[in-house]
Amino acid sequence: MSLLARPAVAAFAAKAMQRIASVASRRSGGPGSAAGWRARLPEYACATRELTVPTAYGPARAVLYLPAAEGTSPPPVHVNFHGGGYVMPQIELDDALCRCIAVEAGTAVLNVDYVVAPQHPFPAPPRQAYEIVRWVAGHGGEHGWDGERLSVGGQSAGGGLAAAVARQALEEGGPSIALQVLHYPPLDLATAARDKRAAIAKPMLRPWMADVFDSAYIPDPEQRADRLASPAHPSDTADLRGIAPAFVVTAEFDLLKSEGVAYADRLRTAGALVGHHDVGGADHGYDTNDEARAREVYPLIAARVRQAFDGGAAEEAL
Repeated sequence: MSLLARPAVAAFAAKAMQRIASVASRRSGGPGSAAGWRARLPEYACATRELTVPTAYGPARAVLYLPAAEGTSPPPVHVNFHGGGYVMPQIELDDALCRCIAVEAGTAVLNVDYVVAPQHPFPAPPRQAYEIVRWVAGHGGEHGWDGERLSVGGQSAGGGLAAAVARQALEEGGPSIALQVLHYPPLDLATAARDKRAAIAKPMLRPWMADVFDSAYIPDPEQRADRLASPAHPSDTADLRGIAPAFVVTAEFDLLKSEGVAYADRLRTAGALVGHHDVGGADHGYDTNDEARAREVYPLIAARVRQAFDGGAAEEAL
């Protein structure tokens, strides 16, 4: 076991990373700042406002993105969970994606600042995420969206949370989810990162990062095979028929690509895969520093969200 894989050390490292990110976020502009993230893809502009979602894990701050009015009926709603290894509370990372979905799909988008580890280890984030989605489903009339037309999604760790929300909705009998968007998600924390293989020698995600993220998030390695953390691990053999339809996006060079492909195959077998798009020549988190690629993939995601609310689509229809 590496030093960083020890829970106490991982928790210390994760908190240090949070402090560094917080300082960068407060800068007036430039890379890493909240203003810098919000300045990306300016062609996607929409009104926003903040609201608070009550949960058993404390109030969750969220930013609501509102599309231009297309009629008299409230728009559907997409709930987004940001990335960050389950430890980084950087809601601004997904600002451009949320704006694109709101504009291109004509949906309200709720970008959620969920609890993170090590302050709130597993299973707090996926449990809170499910509470938030249930709240969104039931409170649309108060906030201007149609909670009966609901989708979920996320990038990286946020994609893992979206998958966990869809799984809980299947097990608990709702709410009804029209689509789950899983964008380069971690779906197998039970397999050590050192045992995973990428298509390139030095992928963006390194084993030391996984040591920090995984050990801070789930200190007990035996818990990492839980279905809410590792639905792509072979030990999870539950019947997924009836789970929310999924659009899975992987990146060719990503260390996590194989688990994304494995889960896409599992969803296809369950009749729940509406599309799998692999971004060629890209690594994990490619869209945070490659705006040209973001402009290619974000509209694809938005199109899938719109299709889900327009009556669904057959696999690979786009």
